Amino acid sequence: MDVSGANAADENTGQPEVIKATARQLLVKLGAGGLSLDAVAAGGGLAVVDVEAVFPHRDDLLTALVIDAYNESGAAMEQADQAAGRADASAGARLLAVTRALRQWSFDNPAEFTLIYGSPVPDYHAPQETVPPASRTPAVLAGIVRSALEAGELTPPRRAVPGPPLLLPEAVELFGGVPEAPFSDVIERGIVLWSSLIGLLVFQVFSRTHDSVRDESAFFDYAVAVAAEGIGLVVPLGENTD
Repeated sequence: MDVSGANAADENTGQPEVIKATARQLLVKLGAGGLSLDAVAAGGGLAVVDVEAVFPHRDDLLTALVIDAYNESGAAMEQADQAAGRADASAGARLLAVTRALRQWSFDNPAEFTLIYGSPVPDYHAPQETVPPASRTPAVLAGIVRSALEAGELTPPRRAVPGPPLLLPEAVELFGGVPEAPFSDVIERGIVLWSSLIGLLVFQVFSRTHDSVRDESAFFDYAVAVAAEGIGLVVPLGENTD
């Protein structure tokens, strides 16, 4: 099924968007686990059969919301990176710009952030079609790291990740191949950066740092800079990258 819920008739009425908009409102009130087609129909003033005509099952609707959330958050990062690139920003400044953009999207859309980065939804398993939208975030980060590597902006690590390569082919493909030493483990380090970013956002969106630091925005920048040190990238703090 096309989880966008769009066909010729639906495009004319905009009903898929009405359904998804209602579902997003319910995400705030009920959480993803409490979402149902009955609740969406009632909230949108629709008959259940009309909702089922677009999204036959709850999982179809959840998948559409997941795809939208990944695409919207990824687009926010891509736009921030393009703006930073037009300003001839360094790779470190680009990284700060895109992570700030993701942070802003996360605070503007906490229910959608929770849907894609919070606790798993009971009995829901995201299908393969969610993978390309989900890949937009790491693709932005990978592009910045790759640019930094090619521009000589990375400092070689003090020690390599020990043991055999830990990467799946998909990760290598996303980055564009495994670099030569001394940067042969930069993809693994990039994954650490990515996971650190999402973990930091979870802490901030769910108010886990508000009672530990005086300025959460400044702390976010600092944390990104610290995480970037793991890949040998200097993030310029105290500069306006917006």
